Amino acid sequence: MATSTTTRKPKASVSAKPATKKAAKKSLSKANPLPHSKEVYQRWFRDMYLMRKFEERCGQLYIQQKFGGFCHLYIGQEAVLAGISEAIRPTDRMVTAYRDHAHPLVLGTDPKHVMAELYGRVTGTSKGKGGSMHMFDKERNLFGGHGIVGGQIGLGAGIAFADKYRKEDHVTLCFFGDGAARQGILHETFNMAMTWKLPVIFIVENNKYAMGTSVERTSNVTDLETMGASYRMPSATVDGMSPEAVCDAIAIAAERGRKGEGPTLLDIQTYRYKGHSMSDPQKYRTKDELHEYQGKDPIEYVRNVLMAQGWNTEAEIKAVEKEIKAEVEAAIEFAENSPYPEAHELYEDVYMTEDYPFVKD
Repeated sequence: MATSTTTRKPKASVSAKPATKKAAKKSLSKANPLPHSKEVYQRWFRDMYLMRKFEERCGQLYIQQKFGGFCHLYIGQEAVLAGISEAIRPTDRMVTAYRDHAHPLVLGTDPKHVMAELYGRVTGTSKGKGGSMHMFDKERNLFGGHGIVGGQIGLGAGIAFADKYRKEDHVTLCFFGDGAARQGILHETFNMAMTWKLPVIFIVENNKYAMGTSVERTSNVTDLETMGASYRMPSATVDGMSPEAVCDAIAIAAERGRKGEGPTLLDIQTYRYKGHSMSDPQKYRTKDELHEYQGKDPIEYVRNVLMAQGWNTEAEIKAVEKEIKAEVEAAIEFAENSPYPEAHELYEDVYMTEDYPFVKD
């Protein structure tokens, strides 16, 4: 179940059946062909399981005060990134908000460096200066997690503008949450992106509650895909618990962008099993609702696919799980044994004009 590094070209269809256990029992037999190969489902399982176990350990380490600041976990949303990674090229760009630990993992960043960044160590992805909310990886075209709500929406369009200006064949994936969809920068950016036909995919990782208030309580518009209508931006609602549905929707949007047809808005409806951050008591939702979504768990769905198709035995899957758990523990050990940045790092990697005339000694 090794991860492939080749460019992936999935089929292009926006719709897919929800990945519920009930639906899985009806559709996972060998008589019903699946939309992707064995290798794709194996890769999805491995990627999602890594995201899940990494984040579970992050939550435990945060409680133990191994690192500070804010900590926003991705648990439950793994199918979004798994599906996306299968539909894009390694040269495509990503920019996201502060729930960003899983994004570098799915792009292939070594978990050791992601964990070290959480720990504030010099071996981290941003040399320990960014922490949980600011994961960057220049080599993998991850243009960072950003702490200002909605701030990355304009940046995503800017990255896409630069690629179009240079006539480079890349697509930018700009992630934001349902809460950030209320920010004014979204409308300014949508207008410019459509006017200039920028190769950008605007992705709402719609986990229903923003910081803790439901979409229904914050807007008269609850169908977020309709937000693109004022700009005649092609839009779709996507089942974010299904990696197949996500993969297919992204493939269509990416093809539009590469053809010069402009941006796409995708309302990818997912669900986080944990709170907005580690300090969230989650009193705004019921346990029954949580359990309902856990019944659609994408990792369990893909595990069932692998078993039902005879692609992997239970023993083989457990071996992969053991390998990933060991990888996460090795990342923790690496982070804890890495040094903190030295004092001179305060003056590195910042914009500076040496002859700036307005500061005197």
